[in-house]
Amino acid sequence: MPMLVGTSGWQYKDWRGVLYPPGQPQRLWLEEYARHFATVENNNAFYRLPTTEIFASWRERTPEGFVMAVKASRYLTHLKRLRDPEEPVRRLTDRAEGLGDRLGPVLLQLPPNFREDIAALDACLSCFPDTVRVAVEFRHTSWWGAERELRAVLERHGSALCWADRGSRPVTPLWRTASWGYVRFHGGIAGPPPRYGRQALKSWARRIADAWPDEDEVYVYFNNDLGGAAVVDAAKFARAAAALGRTVSRTPPASAAQSMS
Repeated sequence: MPMLVGTSGWQYKDWRGVLYPPGQPQRLWLEEYARHFATVENNNAFYRLPTTEIFASWRERTPEGFVMAVKASRYLTHLKRLRDPEEPVRRLTDRAEGLGDRLGPVLLQLPPNFREDIAALDACLSCFPDTVRVAVEFRHTSWWGAERELRAVLERHGSALCWADRGSRPVTPLWRTASWGYVRFHGGIAGPPPRYGRQALKSWARRIADAWPDEDEVYVYFNNDLGGAAVVDAAKFARAAAALGRTVSRTPPASAAQSMS
């Protein structure tokens, strides 16, 4: 599917009664999630990198065509700050191979106090196999001052600048640096918080549709998990994108999204 819409993570207890039946055991939540969504962003890998066997178990528990994006370990992005990337990148990619054909992009989310370092970024991206897509979420404004150099590095490696939203507005430049895209929603300003309003979701659907044709893949993840807001907003965003003629992966039906509101 050219536009894959999902959430950042799936193991949230307050999603009971929103996405998960009240009596369903937590060990079955991934299977339930995959019934409603065709993709998920795995945030757990950021805190503790899973073993190859755990990645393989997630592959076995999800249907054919399911895609799992993987957030890179904080050891690489926050502790090493992209220095000496060879070993941590190799460890990440070797273990993530357990996902097989379920493996989607790898997300490098840099710390908010990590200032521009084009050389370190270039060296890190060079360590990833050509078969692995990498998106990078920058959170310090100094990177934007090096636009020419930054865009050149990302484009050379086929890496996507992660578009990010906080407070229902873009907090990153909307540069297209690859033939595919990656977008993250961290929280809107609609009620109940941290939901997004319909107009904000429609605006984002239009931005994405204007940047990429329908045949290009764009991964869209909602990180505003509190109270199931991510589930609701992902479903509503998918409807807004479909209304623009975009091909969108499965999300909960409109009637279910409405009942969640």
